[in-house]
Amino acid sequence: MTTATPVITLNNGVTMPLLGLGVYLTPPDQAAAAVAAAVACGYRLIDTAAAYNNERQVGEGIRRSGIDRSAIFLTTKLWIADYGYDSALRAFEASLRRLGVDHVDLYLLHWPVPMRFDDTVAAYRAAIRLLEEGRVRAIGVSNFGPRHLEELIARTGVVPAVNQVELHPFFTQVELRRFHDRLGIVTQAWSPIGGVLRRRGEGGGGDVLDHPVVAGLARKYGKTPAQVVLRWHLEHGIAAIPKSVRPERIRENIDIFDFRLAPEEVAAIDALDRGVRAGRDPETADAADFSIRVEDD
Repeated sequence: MTTATPVITLNNGVTMPLLGLGVYLTPPDQAAAAVAAAVACGYRLIDTAAAYNNERQVGEGIRRSGIDRSAIFLTTKLWIADYGYDSALRAFEASLRRLGVDHVDLYLLHWPVPMRFDDTVAAYRAAIRLLEEGRVRAIGVSNFGPRHLEELIARTGVVPAVNQVELHPFFTQVELRRFHDRLGIVTQAWSPIGGVLRRRGEGGGGDVLDHPVVAGLARKYGKTPAQVVLRWHLEHGIAAIPKSVRPERIRENIDIFDFRLAPEEVAAIDALDRGVRAGRDPETADAADFSIRVEDD
């Protein structure tokens, strides 16, 4: 099965697929196969990060797929330990070497660092330079709140094309999405089916896929709960990057373009929002708080 994924136009005119494969927590020895399987069934957006320590394998998977590099929208992210202007440029070159490519389509700052926001701004200025040089096709951020975005834009004059944030039916980020819409920033969801909760073993009430509203819609449409939740994202115009290493689940996650949710069904899922994030709070992000070390070249 191959499926044509709808695209969204970013604020600089570049088009980006609305659905892609995320590889957060994908072990390096499984990443290449997952990427190749995703491309084979129609994915054209692959999202990785320096901090995931699987960029090499993502690049290998793209080459293994047999699809021309120009057909793949490739995202990677700058880790916060490499913020600052010169260090960001060096880290970008290291990402290119690991990926085995000469450019990336979207380059994101992985987190804001409020206690060192000068370094965050300097890193973004480096990303602007890469954009101007054609080394990246679009730039953006991840996990930024309105206050972070306002300051970043005020100090650089460049509106991010994308903000990738935790977003799922239990944490819908309505106000942030409205803020994005006013500025022309695309909202992209990590943990789009609530995996950040499910990994914590909260089960039952902590798993949106078990919720009666989602389960009922899955029965109605002959789809899985995960497919219903991903379709909910698309109905809102939210880009999503579900993660899986299982070929059957990868195929399932992209098989969401043959049905639509009615407005009242979208609203019913909207009503599941608890307003509580499960991931880290961006207001307290700092490299010292993460047990992450980006692999050497």
